Parts: sequence; structure tokens; C-alpha cells
Amino acid sequence: MKIVVDQSKCCGHARCNAFAPDLFELDDLGYVAVSEVEVPAGMEEAAQTGAGACPERAITIL
Repeated sequence: MKIVVDQSKCCGHARCNAFAPDLFELDDLGYVAVSEVEVPAGMEEAAQTGAGACPERAITIL
């Protein structure tokens, strides 16, 4: 499973980070710092929850 973030849609709400800070690291301005992250085993639910919390729908789970 992989997290893909569309950086052009991210507005820095940081809701993803609130639900899964280990998966959605933020930069100094509060935007998701990476555009692709492999989801470690056991963190799939956190990834889905964090992605679903994004009001801009900038996060896709593959």
C-alpha cells in the first residue's frame, strides 16, 4: 500500500497528520512534506483515516 499526495491540492490543513503523524509528516509551513510514502504493515487503517480526513482530497491510497 502506498500514500500519494497531490502537492498542488494540499492547503496545509494538517488533518491527515492529526490522525497519522507517523505517515503524514509536515514541513515547516504545515504542508505534507512528501509526495509518496510506503505504508508499513499494521498502519493501513491509519493511512486510510488520514487520507479520508483531507478536505481537499489531495491524498490517494494505492
